[in-house]
Amino acid sequence: MDTVILLLIAAIALHFVRARYQRGRIILLGHHLSSFQLERHMETLTEGYTRAIGEQDLSRQQQVLDMFAQTENAVATQIQSLADALQKEPAENTRVGMLPFCVPYAERIIPSMTRDFRQLLQIHAAGLRHVVDNPEQLDSKSRAYHLSAELYLFQHSCHWFCKSKTVADARLLARHKVTHQKVLESVSAQTRHAYLRWQQGASQQ
Repeated sequence: MDTVILLLIAAIALHFVRARYQRGRIILLGHHLSSFQLERHMETLTEGYTRAIGEQDLSRQQQVLDMFAQTENAVATQIQSLADALQKEPAENTRVGMLPFCVPYAERIIPSMTRDFRQLLQIHAAGLRHVVDNPEQLDSKSRAYHLSAELYLFQHSCHWFCKSKTVADARLLARHKVTHQKVLESVSAQTRHAYLRWQQGASQQ
């Protein structure tokens, strides 16, 4: 019985430590996000792309997609600004754990199992700008498809930083009915290759 009580106390203590740790990360990221309108712009784009791709009339589809040019540029610019702003944060505050679940203060306990979230944001910013600028001259429907994936992956990364990869996977599936693997396969090759290198630790400084 004593062992059960000790385990229960330890579990409760871990819960509170994890909650406090995650709250600090939410506050940190939220502080920077508050300077932008990313959530509103991303909602406009993802809903708009879904509506446009469902259009049977190709000319109407093109009309709808053309309406989002200004918002696309705003999102690309703001994500780059967010990535630049996070560069000013101390490295120990911007590590993200590679384990599926949240290990509070993993950056201090097992730093080899963490990666720099600041580098990941730069990957998202570069990848999104690449698709927005469209140097490959993708058709509008394909471009919208890739842009949606870029936005979903960026959102997944933010949830991962604040909570855990498992929570981020679940939110992605619940909100957009798509898996993390499918999103990763759907972003641009530039984003996917950089993201995988980041995961492997190849881009760590």
